Amino acid sequence: MSELACALVRASEKAANIARSCRQEDALFGLLVEEKKEGEKNKKFVADFKTLADVLVQEVIKHDIGKEFPGLEGCIFGEESNEFTNGLGEKIQVKVCDTEQDTCLLLSKVLGGNMAAAAALARAAHRDVAVSNLDVGTVHLPQDRLGVWVDPIDSTFQYIRGISDSIADRNVYSQGLQCVTVLIGVYDLQTGEPLVGVVNQPFAALDPKTQKWNGKYYWGISSGSNNIASLQPSGERTTGADGSQQEALMSVVLSTGEAEGVKKALLQACEGRVHYAAGAGYKSLCVVLGLVDAYVFSEDTTFRWDCCGPHAILRSMGGGMADLKECLRLRRDGKPELRPELVYNAPVEGAAGADRWANKGGLVAYRSPAHLDAVLALLSTVAL
Repeated sequence: MSELACALVRASEKAANIARSCRQEDALFGLLVEEKKEGEKNKKFVADFKTLADVLVQEVIKHDIGKEFPGLEGCIFGEESNEFTNGLGEKIQVKVCDTEQDTCLLLSKVLGGNMAAAAALARAAHRDVAVSNLDVGTVHLPQDRLGVWVDPIDSTFQYIRGISDSIADRNVYSQGLQCVTVLIGVYDLQTGEPLVGVVNQPFAALDPKTQKWNGKYYWGISSGSNNIASLQPSGERTTGADGSQQEALMSVVLSTGEAEGVKKALLQACEGRVHYAAGAGYKSLCVVLGLVDAYVFSEDTTFRWDCCGPHAILRSMGGGMADLKECLRLRRDGKPELRPELVYNAPVEGAAGADRWANKGGLVAYRSPAHLDAVLALLSTVAL
């Protein structure tokens, strides 16, 4: 699994390069930012360009991982379908071909013959990516027990808007390209537990001289007693009046559309240290980085691909990602010691389409069990 973690990081870096290329190469940028009304869309396009960028990133990850680990590509799942229909009625399966030229020709069919855009995308998809050796140690798990969830470009709306001058509040961005992430998570097909995670932030910092974006990536492995991560927990604690060690004052990140009862309870407890941010992946990353202690979301509109990668990293650092409503139900039933984590192998019973993979109970991403307990205690009387 150590070799797999390295391959996932490389794949995430290539995905990040594609995301940056779409914003920085003229042939692609014009397509990316052009918001057309339905009646104005080019009839040759079945979907707008941002969807193609999403799909290509997903297919690059599948291709690169499958090339290094034959057979695993069949167990890589994501949000996007890779089938497009062009203006001639041809169904086209977007994929990464054996050569850059063949990928270019395939993409040009989807892009209505726009060879400049197709060539730029193909070049980014085939460009070699080098990453420094990761100090991941040696962790073994049979490949036939592994599944992979991919969110190729999380927070697509922020990606399209392209805000580059967003100002952070205590290092947390509420909007902007900084909220865009590439998410890859490996899980156990039998237990559903997250095992390996990569979160790549393609637009972490803008170079003021070159006006080019630089990215960062973070990874973690959690399997049994093996927990290895690119970051280490800060272990921030304060000393109480009795000399005991306590968790530092809790801070949280939420979605702007969060339920009012949840907002009220957390605002009162956190003394103003409540942040609002775009993107499920970015909000989870804020917890990973220690910018906040928890990310709380009570709705059912996040999915397995949003959470698997960040969840694995948090587990490797002593935290996790729990099913909010199930934890609250068990707490009310007198079983507060039971705090079920999200799992990734089983679809939602009776659901259809993407909802089969929704996190129906909402979630709490947390840095330590004490932070989870604090959130659950605050929300135990809130109607959800």
